Amino acid sequence: MTSEIIYKYLSNEASEQEVQILFEWIEASEENKKHFITLKKTWALTALSENLSSDSVPVVLIRPKNKIIHYLKYAAVFIVLIGLSKLAFNLNEKTKSAKEIVLELADGRSEYITKDNHTKLVNAKGDLIAKKFPNQIIYFGKVQDQQLVYNTLKVPYGKRFKLTLSDGTVVSLNSGTTLRYPEQFGINGKRNVYLTGEAFFEVAKDKEHPFIVSANQVDVEVLGTKFNVSAYPENPTVNSTLVEGSIQMYEVENKQNVILLKPNQMATWQNNSKKITTKEVDPAFYSAWTKGELAFKDTPFSTIAKIIQRTYDVEIINKNTVLARQNFTGTIKISESSVENILELLKRDTPFNYSIKGNTITITNLP
Repeated sequence: MTSEIIYKYLSNEASEQEVQILFEWIEASEENKKHFITLKKTWALTALSENLSSDSVPVVLIRPKNKIIHYLKYAAVFIVLIGLSKLAFNLNEKTKSAKEIVLELADGRSEYITKDNHTKLVNAKGDLIAKKFPNQIIYFGKVQDQQLVYNTLKVPYGKRFKLTLSDGTVVSLNSGTTLRYPEQFGINGKRNVYLTGEAFFEVAKDKEHPFIVSANQVDVEVLGTKFNVSAYPENPTVNSTLVEGSIQMYEVENKQNVILLKPNQMATWQNNSKKITTKEVDPAFYSAWTKGELAFKDTPFSTIAKIIQRTYDVEIINKNTVLARQNFTGTIKISESSVENILELLKRDTPFNYSIKGNTITITNLP
């Protein structure tokens, strides 16, 4: 009987009376509590396994870390949102600005990347340097160093983009990211690019030409590898997570302040203390966005709100003090989840009200 109530509770089908019975049973002994935890983990993993194999069903996993309200104390480790209709996020199109990806060329021209964009890029001399597609730009060729010129690609909130540099390096750019890079790398020297925001790099191997990502006050230098760099200007840190190969992060003003990374490690630069620290991580978590997913791990809601703002091009104003103290763990498929999906899911664990006006979302306490 108890197991039946537990599964009904985890499936959000239990009545208030059944929920009360369940909580009283959990509180009765430590053994009951452990049994409940075991069952809910099994339920979550089973549901996740079943739904990841389905392309037609959105999977959203969220777990609050700290419970403020007593009756939510034993909420499931994961809440799996299955079969929830894809609620349209009713943004006011008249007030929402139409933002496009902008390519600023070395000669001062600016071009917009649109869905119907299939063109060729030529330099000031009329030479073909790249091909432009709706979702990516592919550069090619090398030039003498004295002819090195830079392009700048700006990806607004709500969009992502892929770039293949002239050396074959593939760069995935996240929402709200700017990358400055050479139209064509030189035949001598290092390969330098400049990042504001977040990007995943798959660097073409070239031992004679180290690849350097300049982000804030640090440089990340590699020879050929896969890694993620997050350097949004509103954050007091720069994070670099290594998937394969090796990289080193060092302070621009003091290159003796350096850390060498191994795969499955993340280096973090602190702007205030000017310290670089490392820790072991699962790199797949930090590159999930390149696969169209948002991944959280004991992440504060304030950070989640910033990620949602960049990903869906909205503004979130949170006036709910309880929600502000919550941490969440889970994975969200961007293409199969609207902002309303996410808010409705969060409300199951931390009740709140929200209103939408234009592209601004205001979250408030319950009456």
